[in-house]
Order: sequence, then C-alpha cells, then structure tokens
Amino acid sequence: MKRIFMILCSLISLVKAQETINLYADSIPNSTDKEQVNLEKNVPRLFAYPADKSSAKNIAVLVIPGGGYSHIAMDHEGHAVAKELVKNGYSAFVLQYRLPSPNIMRNKSIGPLQDAQRAVQLIRTLHPELRKVGVIGFSAGGHLASTLITQFKKDYIANSSHVSLRPDFAGLIYPVISMENDITHKGSRINLIGENPSEDLVRSFSSELQVSPEVCPVFFVHAKDDRAVPIENSYRMIAALDKAKVPNKLYVFEQGGHGFGLINKTSDKLWFDAFLSWLATLD
Repeated sequence: MKRIFMILCSLISLVKAQETINLYADSIPNSTDKEQVNLEKNVPRLFAYPADKSSAKNIAVLVIPGGGYSHIAMDHEGHAVAKELVKNGYSAFVLQYRLPSPNIMRNKSIGPLQDAQRAVQLIRTLHPELRKVGVIGFSAGGHLASTLITQFKKDYIANSSHVSLRPDFAGLIYPVISMENDITHKGSRINLIGENPSEDLVRSFSSELQVSPEVCPVFFVHAKDDRAVPIENSYRMIAALDKAKVPNKLYVFEQGGHGFGLINKTSDKLWFDAFLSWLATLD
C-alpha cells in the first residue's frame, strides 16, 4: 500500500517537463495544404523529462499514450508515467502524435508512425550519450509502439544520417496489436486505416504479422477481462515473438478491464515495479 500511495502522490507531483520540443523544425511530412495542419493540437511534439544527473542510467523511454487514435490520454498514460520513470533514473519523452485524419494527412495510416519514428530519431540525435532508447505504449499507443518496433527497417521519415529507428526495448500495456476483425479494437482500426481497408493494409498494421527476429525485447501488461482490447491481442503478439525467438514477458491481471494506467485498482500489485525489474535484466 505504501508503494501505491507513493505513485498516487507522483500523479500530483510538481515535477514537470523541462522542455517541449516540436518534432519537425520545418514542414511536417505527409501534410495536406489545409489550414488545420497548423492548429496547435495538430502539431506533433515531445515533452522532455530528463533524469536527475545523480541517478541517471543514460537510458530514455519514449512514452506513447493511447486514446483509440481519436484522442490522446496525455495525463495518466503519458505525463504520470514519465514522472515515475524519472524517479527511477530514466529519462522520459512523452509523445503528442498526430491523430490520423485526411484533413491534415495525405496518408493518414502512416502519420502516427512517422511521428513515432521521428521521436526516436530526435531523441538519439539530441542525446548521443544515451545507451538505450526504448518505448512504452498504452492501448492504441501500444499499437503505435508495436508498429514502431516491427517496422523499423523502413524509414517513413527523412533519415539521411541513418539514425537507428529501432527501439532497444518495449513495454506494450493493454495494447491494440491486430487489425484483424475478430480481436481488434474497432475504433482504432477505423480511425487508422478506414472503414473498408484492403487486406494488404490490414496485414501491414497487424503487428503480430510483422515480427522478425530483429525485434527488441517486449514486456506486456494485460487484464484477462479487458473487453475493449481483448487479451488475445497480446497472446498473438507473444506467439509471433516466441516463434521468432524474441525475448518477452507477460504480466497478467485477472481483472482490471482497460485503460487503468499505472494503477489497476482491482489489485494491490503494481505492474510498473515488474516492468522496472524486467528492464534491469536487459543490462
């Protein structure tokens, strides 16, 4: 209970992002020429939370909140997570990515992935001292994180310096993984790839079908009673990772539903502690 109290306190902590960084200095790639592109809410950015120098591990984590690709849960799946990472010696960068929309993108299906790749590129470019750059994503943000870790071989952004876009590790928290009708989150699928996507598009954004042996180690968290994003999403991704011999670990809750963030109120166990312990084994 003491640990839970400490995390609750962190949610109202005075720790704040020290810097807000626009992802793109000039034009935003894949943009339409409509005025909506330049609205504040449509400009992708990072909120930087540097680790204290006395405890820094020289490891950064890109935090990707969820929201069904219709909104972004920036607080409990973004800033709150970043604060916990900083308290444990990790630097964190919360991603405010573009939501897929034909109003601001020529190809809405790749817009969020472009922003995630650019975030990794920017973090590595600005902080060459980092030993590792990982990612943690929640729900639809977990889907975005899963596409980031499986599609790193293709540059969806300009990358003339050939900065590695492959994360070194990933946490996928109650993630949308598949675009297959039987297990996907329908809202995320429609928002990202449309009402009637082609089979090729469905396959391209079903991350369990894009796994290769080069994918980074992955930590999963899921509740068995999640009705919004069935746990089968994690099971299928794990099966694909196992087949490719990619290290992974699943932390399961019997209850908790969906969208609980750092704290599953149905349990006195904290998945974040298990995640930190798992990260320590990767060194």
